[in-house]
Amino acid sequence: MKYKYLSLIPIAISITGCANSSTVIGDPDSYEKEIQTWQHSRLERLKGETGWLNLAGLYWLEEGGNRFGSDPSNDIIFPEKAKAYCGKLTLKDGNVMLQVEEGIDISSGDSLVYHMELINDHSKNTTYLQQGDLSWNIIKRGEKYGIRMRDYKHPRISQLDHIPSYPIQTEYVVEATLVPFEEPKTMTVATPIEGFTEEYSCPGELHFRLNRKNLVLFPFISGKQYFLVIADETTGLETYGAGRYMYSMPDSTGRIILDFNKAYNPPCAFSPFATCPMPPKENFLPVAVEAGEKSVHFDF
Repeated sequence: MKYKYLSLIPIAISITGCANSSTVIGDPDSYEKEIQTWQHSRLERLKGETGWLNLAGLYWLEEGGNRFGSDPSNDIIFPEKAKAYCGKLTLKDGNVMLQVEEGIDISSGDSLVYHMELINDHSKNTTYLQQGDLSWNIIKRGEKYGIRMRDYKHPRISQLDHIPSYPIQTEYVVEATLVPFEEPKTMTVATPIEGFTEEYSCPGELHFRLNRKNLVLFPFISGKQYFLVIADETTGLETYGAGRYMYSMPDSTGRIILDFNKAYNPPCAFSPFATCPMPPKENFLPVAVEAGEKSVHFDF
């Protein structure tokens, strides 16, 4: 999978004299309220229909016919609340056709469906199917095609009433400077899926100072933002073992702020059925970043 985001133009800035948090945060009280609002919105998004807490399955399709339903005799075994025999999914040359079992109600939008081609998640017109509380769609990862299943009444939704986090600290808001490459470099990032990697475009190095150390991160271009996949000395101890994510958007002057209070858990921290890019070795920070979200523990 390749992500070629080139709409954000790197800006060359001197790497000396990185600002500390005292020059970044003007009003600590307002800033604390801002982060609290962000944390609340983050939890609400996780609980929403497109959030990660309701993921209930990830099933890879084999070439040819794949019968699906809750009965153990199916090729793909759905959760118990699905009908025993729902139909067949046929994968052929990257196309997935659905044939619904007679008497089974499966809908797409407001309409019942019986036989149709399913568009995977690499298209804006992705097909979403629903049966009762269950909703699913086809995902494409590398050369593999699978079913991403959601349960809108998954017990994990009510189980999480907050995301454990470090106290909000203004010293973890720092200004970074970008040292751009002559041309953006492609970086290959591992995922939990065996044999599947993702490629991101990296415009250069972000230099900053944190915990009295000069540090470097390699950002990925994501539209007008930088996407950061990081690990540090808390990773696997107090924070999620596969790292955390951050976003940063340069302002009109090119000023880049890294707010580690907004370092957040990837989808894989909330469900075993998510697929997440993992931190490249270049983004392992030799400091303990005691800011942002901590590990979340579920009985998956």
